[in-house]
Amino acid sequence: MTATRFDFLRYSRFTVALAAAMVLLSLVTIAVKGFRWGIDFTGGVLLERGLGRPVTAGEVREVLLAPALADLQLGSAVVQPVPEASSVLIRFAAESADAVARVDAALAAAFGQAEERRTEFIGPVIGAELVRNALLALALSAVGMLAYLWLRFEMRFSVVAIATLLHNVIIVLGFVSLLELEVNSSFIAAVLTVLGYSVNDTIVIFDRIREHVQVREEKPSADVVNRSLNETLARTINTSLTTLLVVVSLLAFGGDTIRGFMLVLFVGIVVGSYASLFVASPLWLWWRLRGEKKPRAAAA
Repeated sequence: MTATRFDFLRYSRFTVALAAAMVLLSLVTIAVKGFRWGIDFTGGVLLERGLGRPVTAGEVREVLLAPALADLQLGSAVVQPVPEASSVLIRFAAESADAVARVDAALAAAFGQAEERRTEFIGPVIGAELVRNALLALALSAVGMLAYLWLRFEMRFSVVAIATLLHNVIIVLGFVSLLELEVNSSFIAAVLTVLGYSVNDTIVIFDRIREHVQVREEKPSADVVNRSLNETLARTINTSLTTLLVVVSLLAFGGDTIRGFMLVLFVGIVVGSYASLFVASPLWLWWRLRGEKKPRAAAA
């Protein structure tokens, strides 16, 4: 028994056009504004300093943003307190020992001590290697999903699912570019999480469509797609809302260190849910019906 009877396909031309417009707008934003690369990709320094007592990220940021350190441009520094060790991890773009010494002096003046526990310089070569590994991870995940969907369902399902994932990732990238969020290794983890979350939602809907078409031998139609979407709608809404509640809570109380990660997840989940409901299924139906018309036209 179907709990809802929403006509998803009625507005499919508008919803797909809106998705295409968002992709185009995101590409323009990326081309114009570019990305703010973090030190994971550009190189920099990682410090771990014992401060004698637990501190908050806000306290350390206040020291780093003091006028005496203004020329070091530490506004984008990543600050991660380690309360159990009474220490803090600080990452910022710098290649000179003098900059590290000035930060140590400022921390010692503010907190009474700045015990050196770790100092690591990340060179541009390591940054380039991280970029290659990140792109390789994204490519391998896309190829793996394409192969699985092709074997599990059919070629049309796999191509549409990958196209939908590209739509999700491009919009997320456009959002990151627009807000000038830092692109670092956490960002790559967030994008991979969005990919996995989005394709899972799409697979559930595609599996229900496949069940109607291949198992029950119903003809592909707007009615079949609408019925499949309505049958899985409660699951989609419940999964998205419960996940978003966790993400919003961490956005509000998780602190600055994970805020960028959570923002990417939030946008990715919203965009992924929209694409699963309003983009993937219409694209598959249009392609399937177009493929069925060609043999009939050739026979005529």
